[in-house]
Amino acid sequence: MAASESVRELSRQLIAYEAAKLGCAEGNLAAADRVCETIRRPLSTLAGTTGFRALLTRALAIEKVQAPSLGAVSVKPDGSLDGLADLVADGEIHAGVGLVSQLLGLLATLIGERLTIRIVVDIWPDLDKSNTRPIGERKHD
Repeated sequence: MAASESVRELSRQLIAYEAAKLGCAEGNLAAADRVCETIRRPLSTLAGTTGFRALLTRALAIEKVQAPSLGAVSVKPDGSLDGLADLVADGEIHAGVGLVSQLLGLLATLIGERLTIRIVVDIWPDLDKSNTRPIGERKHD
């Protein structure tokens, strides 16, 4: 299961935004950890802790196929990630983007693209809104 290019772009944007706040390089796994942690609270309110944990666990399982270095990462009972920020990103700079992409892609499948984008914009209101069109929607010239 591969996330759409629109979801991957939104994920890159979220990670770059959080990486800038952390003062680390784009694609850093610590920034991906921060994205997952930031989105955990609102989604746990929406789906419950168990629902969010299930969603993140599934996203992690899917991404582990593409990024085996994520094998040491797990989801704690509260829905937070254990071990992602501690990984050394040797050659795995895309693992964080992949994980966030899987999470957002699964969420879009469950609740719809528009609501997924709305949640992201509510959580990150300063994010460049030019790239927060519904997933898969194209710009009309």
